[in-house]
Amino acid sequence: MAEVLLFHHAQGLTSGVLEFAQVVQQAGHTVHTPDLYEGKTFSGLDEGVNHARSLGFDTVLERGVQAAQAVPENVVYAGFSLGVLPVAKLATTRPGAVGALFLSGFVPPSEFGTWPGIPAQIHGMNADPEFADSGDLAAAKSFATDSQGRAEVFVYPGSAHLFADASLGEYDESAAGLLTERVLAFLTTV
Repeated sequence: MAEVLLFHHAQGLTSGVLEFAQVVQQAGHTVHTPDLYEGKTFSGLDEGVNHARSLGFDTVLERGVQAAQAVPENVVYAGFSLGVLPVAKLATTRPGAVGALFLSGFVPPSEFGTWPGIPAQIHGMNADPEFADSGDLAAAKSFATDSQGRAEVFVYPGSAHLFADASLGEYDESAAGLLTERVLAFLTTV
């Protein structure tokens, strides 16, 4: 079974992120959910992004790197939206990564170094302004093409950004169920 380090999105470590982690744990995996916001959560995405901005994205990223020090090297890095920043950095720079899950966002790992060729999945909605219109989707497709079959991009119909967080109003049960199914299948292969 896999060891997973799961990073939350800009709204913080919500009950929906914890619920997702619990589903993964119930499938037999070990999941760590560090709180990069030190207990703060936000009701809206803009409010959460403003908080991340006030902390400094470098600070949020460094907190993710520090959280990784408490888990084994042979880990799958996973993150929702803002959480893909530490995923890309750690998977690229920390030895021993065995997989990466980019959920509702993507940062080209080349921003941090050379991709180690580990398997990856990228998930997002086709009309999500934060994913499809921001360039994340195009970058994810390019990354997958260059990965020699080690990365897959999954695009779901809809415009919700954090569609897999059951605690938020934009939750899409059907798309979230499919994302979860694909993530669990991925974790059995790493």
